[in-house]
Amino acid sequence: MARERLIYLPLGGAGEIGMNAYVYGYGPEGKERLILVDLGIAFPDMDTTPGVDVILPDIGWLADKLDRLEAIFITHGHEDHVGGVGHLHNQLRKPVHARKFTANLARRKLQEKGQDPKAVTTADPYPAMIEAGPFSVGFLPVSHSIPESAALVIDTPAGRIIHTGDFKIDRAPVIGEPFDDDLWAEAAKPGVRALVCDSTNVFSKHPGRSESEVKPNLVPLVAAAKGMFVATTFASNVARLKSLADAGEAAGRSICLMGRAMRRMTEAAREEGLLPDFPKTISPEDAAGIPRENLMLIVTGSQGERRAASAQLSRGKYFGMELAEGDTFLFSSKTIPGNEKEVGRIMNNLSELGVDVVTDDDGLYHVSGHANRPDLELVHTITDPQMVIPMHGEHRHLREHAKLADSLGRLGVVAPNGTMLDLAGNKPEVVDHVETGRTYLDGSALVGQFDGVVRDRIRMALNGHAVVAVMVDDDDEILEDTWVDLRGLPDVADNGAALADLMEQHLAGQLARVDTRTAGDDEKLEDLIVKGVRKVAQDEVGKRPEVTVLITRLAAE
Repeated sequence: MARERLIYLPLGGAGEIGMNAYVYGYGPEGKERLILVDLGIAFPDMDTTPGVDVILPDIGWLADKLDRLEAIFITHGHEDHVGGVGHLHNQLRKPVHARKFTANLARRKLQEKGQDPKAVTTADPYPAMIEAGPFSVGFLPVSHSIPESAALVIDTPAGRIIHTGDFKIDRAPVIGEPFDDDLWAEAAKPGVRALVCDSTNVFSKHPGRSESEVKPNLVPLVAAAKGMFVATTFASNVARLKSLADAGEAAGRSICLMGRAMRRMTEAAREEGLLPDFPKTISPEDAAGIPRENLMLIVTGSQGERRAASAQLSRGKYFGMELAEGDTFLFSSKTIPGNEKEVGRIMNNLSELGVDVVTDDDGLYHVSGHANRPDLELVHTITDPQMVIPMHGEHRHLREHAKLADSLGRLGVVAPNGTMLDLAGNKPEVVDHVETGRTYLDGSALVGQFDGVVRDRIRMALNGHAVVAVMVDDDDEILEDTWVDLRGLPDVADNGAALADLMEQHLAGQLARVDTRTAGDDEKLEDLIVKGVRKVAQDEVGKRPEVTVLITRLAAE
């Protein structure tokens, strides 16, 4: 009889921050029953993924095993954990379980994509448990920067796993449950085989700070502002939105929320009873008639997103609102690594308008939603796991977290995306490596990372594009007047001649010497033309463009 395995396989989120997707399985090798924890997205950048809307995990490995997949469990409502549900659920078609606020967001995502929101089931918090094949799963409340976050208590025949999701130690989180040491200790009582743990802030050596520490700093800042006050933060940080709005109300300002994500989050929070006393807000249309010294805007775009409200305000008008000298703009957020350039561009735009920019450089107006090193140590101590598997972090975070576990007398193991571990024994064993990649949402189409779409787009952006049209008669003789059209290349070469004309002249000379065997073979003819165009471009402007060759063959009359 085949030995039963307890497998852990990250398809996304381990070795990167974002795009979380973790598979757990139990059963005989190759026949394990499976569950999926989280289905998130990552965001593109213009340098490596131009034109891409969002980045999704490659679920090809799971898609081949749908008969073994029991259910999907979502730990919380951040896009890097729930953002893929609307895009990928139609491929998986399994029940989705989440706590009520997260379930609200997941249902909205399914509805937006024309899918059935009834696929999402609202889960009660631990100690309630949900049966899914050989698994029994409970949503253990935990504090984070979005309401109703949960770790997962995953019971299996081989022992208990606690998957922390994103978390921090916050005993006064403003909105949502505080971290409950006693409840976590109770969840750990039966013994924890593996703690699969958030690693984001493992290098931060000071204890984490509470969300409740932010509001006392916001109130005097907003009160002292002279012109219009604008603040941006993560739209999902409902507690921060509440603190900002309360500070604006205390200063006698009307509050206007700007940005689709901001409105969606507050609507969901109100529907689930999490914002019973949020200050009254006004529409952007009504805000245009309020004196600027009596107005506060809370806007999307804290990470420099080009189409979000922050970026648009920095470039000019947005919904009739326009920033002016003497206004104040607060970034109540931390800039995620990789977004510095975009955020800096907004700040410079604001400075040119005469707007006073306030950031969290002094640690007054933002606190992290992730556990710092001392908080990780506390959770290790409370749960006392046999082994620690770091996740939610770049490789350096995972490695440092594993070292921390080892230093505390536990077994830490680094398992980046695609590493399949068997946790059934006394120590984790790497039993397989799975090809993991990314799927791009490009407009309304899902394309594979290696399909060539984005690669070709980057090549065209770097080197330009040439289209060449050539006509061949029925005797495989090339007709004159080959035509070249250029995009993304200089019109004129260094010698003052038109670059397209130089290419046409070069091709005319080449094609005049072509024999009928080459002219009659599309592949050979195209190769000759591509090399000719690239030679002229390289000689004249130092570029090797992408080339599209259009061959028209004329049939005999």
